[in-house]
Amino acid sequence: MHKLTAAALCAALATPVLAVDRADVLATYADIAQAGYTDSLTTAKTLQTAIDAFLAEPSAERFQAAREAWLAARVPYQQTEVYRFGNPIVDDWEGRVNAWPLDEGLIDYVVAAGSAPTEGTEANPAANLNVVANEVFTLSGEEVDAREITPALLEETLHEAGGAEANVATGYHAIEFLLWGQDIGAYDATAGQRPWTDYAAGDACTGGNCDRRGAYLKAATDLLVSDLEYMANAWGQGGEAREAVLGDEDGVSRILTGMGSLSYGEQAGERMQLGLLLNDPEEEHSCFADNTHNDHFYDALGIRNVYNGSYVGVDGTVTSGPSLRDLLAEADPAVADALGAALDHTQMEMTELKLAAEAGMHYDMMLDPANEAGGALIQAAIDGLIAQTREIERAVTALGVDAIAFEGSDSLDDPDAVFQ
Repeated sequence: MHKLTAAALCAALATPVLAVDRADVLATYADIAQAGYTDSLTTAKTLQTAIDAFLAEPSAERFQAAREAWLAARVPYQQTEVYRFGNPIVDDWEGRVNAWPLDEGLIDYVVAAGSAPTEGTEANPAANLNVVANEVFTLSGEEVDAREITPALLEETLHEAGGAEANVATGYHAIEFLLWGQDIGAYDATAGQRPWTDYAAGDACTGGNCDRRGAYLKAATDLLVSDLEYMANAWGQGGEAREAVLGDEDGVSRILTGMGSLSYGEQAGERMQLGLLLNDPEEEHSCFADNTHNDHFYDALGIRNVYNGSYVGVDGTVTSGPSLRDLLAEADPAVADALGAALDHTQMEMTELKLAAEAGMHYDMMLDPANEAGGALIQAAIDGLIAQTREIERAVTALGVDAIAFEGSDSLDDPDAVFQ
């Protein structure tokens, strides 16, 4: 039996641990993106199948199955939002799949009391266009033939028509509106109450134009699938998003930019603090389905995933590898641990918010100014996001990365401006 001599043991112990390779960290980052977008595509295809089945034979049971498939599809997608900031290919594309809030009157019938805050003929002439009810209409001074509702009509003619960002004609939230309808009960436990009969045939049809509503729902869902297929491929081997990251000498800044911008300006600010300041349930990210608590939870989880270099897929498969945390631990272990702890704390606050919502205190109820406990849950999560952003800033310094300007928000940086 070979014996390790004292000299050999000392030599072995003196051998330095190999440094974490930044290229390996970027590869893990790209692998997690590929896994997340592939899961998003897979669940969107499941949604597509459920919607096709419902439209082929509308029923209450099949309508509920389509709704449940939409909710499941949001879980992996929300975990990819950390890739939006720092990756232009994602940021340029994101508005096609996740834009909000939307002037839902562009798509279908609405009740004024439940309309999006940006709606109004002065601010957006297309806010009450109601494509479902109108086969021909005028948009930006031109007559549009919409007798056939297709993905091309939605993407090329209607989405952000007239340069108005509120004209959201595509993506998850357009589909959400078509499945749930408006949530017109402010500060209560109800989500949208669209009946399945809005898609029924003949005299059973409610809301009018059931066939066209079904055509819009199918077109929007088919387009979502094709958009997600594009992004999943972009992060695959040889894909343009992956190659852009792996070929960037300053690629680590992409990870930090995504983490910091989503934490601060986008999630803490625009998606949470703004709604809390205004006490406005229309500022919910998924207001029709009352799914906003899950949006926030999985957004935060996505930030934590890329830091720790690990993602758990919808089928339980784990994608992991050398991480930003590993890299930071080499540069400054204390900063690495502090950032990890901050992310863990935020996730716990998001868990408390999620559990409260699932127990019956829906997110729009938390926005009620009379609900101090609900407001405190939201504020605690916001505070966690802000605190973790400060730790991300410390990580930027520790890693020697050039200063990064994270996305900001008036709701955090200049609250008075929100009310002007």
